[in-house]
Amino acid sequence: MAENRWISRRLVLKAVAGLAAASNGILTAQRATAAAPARFPQPEATAPGTGSAPRLVQQTLDVRFTDIEVPGYGQVTTRTYNGTIPGPTLRVRGGDTLRLTHINGLPPNRPFHGDHNTPHRTNSFNLHTHGMHVSPSGHADNIQREFAPRTAAAVAYGLPEPRYTTTIHIPADHPAGTYWYHPHLHGSTAEQIVGGMAGVIIVEGDIDEVPEIEAADDIVVCINELKFEDGEVPAFTSGGWVNDVPSTFAVNGTVNPTLTLRPGEVQRWRLVAATAFTALRLRIAGECEDLTMHQIAQDGISFARPVAQPQVNLAMGNRADVLVRGGRPGRYELRAEGVPDPLMTIEVADEPVEPPMDLPDSLPPGRPFLDERDIVNPDADREVLLHVDPQVFPGAFPNAYRMLGSNATPPDDPDGDLTRDPAYGRFDPDYVNHTLRLGDIERWTVRTDETLPSHGHPFHLHTNQFLVTHRNGERLDPPVWHDTVGLAGGTPGASVTFLVRYADFTGHAVAHCHQLHHEDLGMMQTVHYVEE
Repeated sequence: MAENRWISRRLVLKAVAGLAAASNGILTAQRATAAAPARFPQPEATAPGTGSAPRLVQQTLDVRFTDIEVPGYGQVTTRTYNGTIPGPTLRVRGGDTLRLTHINGLPPNRPFHGDHNTPHRTNSFNLHTHGMHVSPSGHADNIQREFAPRTAAAVAYGLPEPRYTTTIHIPADHPAGTYWYHPHLHGSTAEQIVGGMAGVIIVEGDIDEVPEIEAADDIVVCINELKFEDGEVPAFTSGGWVNDVPSTFAVNGTVNPTLTLRPGEVQRWRLVAATAFTALRLRIAGECEDLTMHQIAQDGISFARPVAQPQVNLAMGNRADVLVRGGRPGRYELRAEGVPDPLMTIEVADEPVEPPMDLPDSLPPGRPFLDERDIVNPDADREVLLHVDPQVFPGAFPNAYRMLGSNATPPDDPDGDLTRDPAYGRFDPDYVNHTLRLGDIERWTVRTDETLPSHGHPFHLHTNQFLVTHRNGERLDPPVWHDTVGLAGGTPGASVTFLVRYADFTGHAVAHCHQLHHEDLGMMQTVHYVEE
């Protein structure tokens, strides 16, 4: 009887969500609050799809300064998607076309004539579908585009707010899993993301049809790292901005919300580290015991079988899908090492599910592994060193954030002091650091020479996921697919080796540090995917 009651609750919740969303494509925050004030908060969502792929999934993303209440923190004014933190969850399937209309309702940009590797154009944005294997060109996942606001003259003349369109064709065989979207205009990324401009993308597919997973509540846990001062995001005006303004962590727009889990019930949590500066080493801590997280996917790519984890480590931008089963009744907390307050509270309570819900024994693997024996190019090894030269430049941003190694951006003065060179290893939008040929499998080794463990540089490659085979020289068994991988400092600093196959899409994309303060200040390279 208890299990039947649980199934009825889940079906009713899905039906209510579907009916509410169907009228205009999203469920407004006000209506969600009125309909279910006591439930664990969930982001707004696109209307559930019907029929078989290919489908056209449409959503408007309206960006403007919004006065918004962050429960547990208070009232803030910040840039948002559709007036909420996070933005709406986008649900798609392989073979779909995702068409987004972007409205820029932000004020005009201030004039800027400085170094492009410093913050600027903070009221322009674009869109990156982080982790997805889609085209980086044209009007797709193209971070070279700029969605600019009206100019001062356009505002004076009363011209309408500009609209832009993103159209993304999702491959039919795209791995099912959890991804996310955020702005990625160089110079404005960090300030916008710590204001709450981020949202989740869910690609539905084969893993969702595993009976034990299909039976579990599907719960988005989007962890935003926010920086507010006097009710707003302070302008990114110095290199010390990150440490000067304390971070506030919110889950689905609420500080420390409470989720209810019944003993024996299994829930699927889609953990999203929508953080700009802080890595999250997560555990579910209880008064008498911890709850185990059974990880089923990393960065959108499902495992061959669940892996029981006492702790899940997420670098900035990572995602992990986990199954959590309620155990002994009581209060538990999702905690991140180094973060003083719990991210969310879990109450294991109510009638037990009898018999307890099952966990799957096996899963449909998200991607087949690559093999080093398939490397045919003798020049297929690339190396990247994430390196900082402190106190190089005068002014508010003195540190030089560099990506060195294979094909580093050339210095202005090759015969001078490279530690003080303004160009060496820093992002140059007109310089291609890596030309990558479709069909090739290559091996990259990425490392940092930071000496402090707290100083890290997560590495992110756009367009193609990569298979991490070694950490700090030790082979992983099995290897793990990523699109972002954390590299902590130390003596020596961390290193990873991965294999990557460049597939399907040509065009310019980037590789960069996903500590977004570092990316805005130049720790990024251009990659160019070309035909075979």
